[in-house]
Amino acid sequence: MLKIIFNYLIFPGFLFSAFLGLMTSWLDRKITARIQWRKGPVWYQNFVDILKLFYKEIIIPTQAKLSFTLSPFLGLGAVTIVATILGRLLISPNESFLGDLIVVIYLLAIPAIAFILGASSCGNPLASVGASREIKMLLGYELPFILSILVVIIKAHSIKFNEIINQQMVSGSYIFSFSGAIAFLVAFLCAQAKLGFVPFDVSEAEQEIMGGVLIEYSGLLLAIFKLMRAILFYIMPILLIVLFMGKDLTLGFLILKYLLLVILVTLFKNTNPRLRIEQVLKFFWGYLSSLGIIAIILALLGL
Repeated sequence: MLKIIFNYLIFPGFLFSAFLGLMTSWLDRKITARIQWRKGPVWYQNFVDILKLFYKEIIIPTQAKLSFTLSPFLGLGAVTIVATILGRLLISPNESFLGDLIVVIYLLAIPAIAFILGASSCGNPLASVGASREIKMLLGYELPFILSILVVIIKAHSIKFNEIINQQMVSGSYIFSFSGAIAFLVAFLCAQAKLGFVPFDVSEAEQEIMGGVLIEYSGLLLAIFKLMRAILFYIMPILLIVLFMGKDLTLGFLILKYLLLVILVTLFKNTNPRLRIEQVLKFFWGYLSSLGIIAIILALLGL
C-alpha cells in the first residue's frame, strides 16, 4: 500500500510529473519568447503562477452544478495515472501489464471530457461554445490518433508497452519505417490537439470566446486545470517516444528525444495560425485519417 501511495503521489506520480510538467511548460514559454525576440520568464515562473492561483478566491457561478467543481480533479487524476504508468514503464519495463496501452488511450480522453463537463455545467454561453468546440475536437482527433496507434499494435503484435519497446529494441524504432513515420506524424499532430495548442486551440480562443471552457474558472480550480495541462504536456512526448522511438531509452537518449519533441511542439505552435472548427474537423477526418489508413495498410504489408 505504501509503495502504491509513493508511486502515485511522489515518484513517478503526481509530484514528480507536476514538477517536470511545469518545467516543460517553462521551456515552451522560453522558446516562444526567443522566437518573438523576448527574454522570457525565469525558470520558476510557472510554479509561482500556480501557487498564486492557489490563494486566489474560488468563484462558483450561481448556475453551476457539482460537475463544475469536480471536473478539474477528474482530469488531474487521469493524467496523474498516465504519468505513473509511463514513469514506471521507463523505470521498470517488466511492470507493464496486459492492455496498458488501451488503458492509457482511454485515460488520455478524460482531460477533454473534464473540460466539456466543467464548461457545460457553469451556465455561461461562451463556455458552452467552448464545450461544443471541445466535443468536436475530441471526436475529430481521436479517430486518427487511434489509427496511428493501430500501426504500432500491428508492428509489435501486442497491446503491452514493454513488448512494444522490446520489439523496437530488436527491429529498430518504428519511426524509421514508412508506416511508422506516417503514423508518428499523425500521432504528433493529434498530440498537439490533445494539448490544446495552436492551431487547435479553438475551444479556448481568447480573442473569440475569452477562454471558452475556462472562462468561469478561478483560483484553485483554474490552477488544477493548468496543472493538468502541464502534466499532459509532459506525458505526451513520453508516449510518442515509447510508441515510435523506443529502440534506445537510456537516460541520455531519452532526454534528447524528449527535448526534441518539446521543441517541435513549440515551433509548430508558434508558426501556425488558429484553425476554425470546421477546418479542424476537415483536417482530422479528411487528411489525417487518410494518412492513418495508409499507414495501417503499409504496416500490414510489412513496410
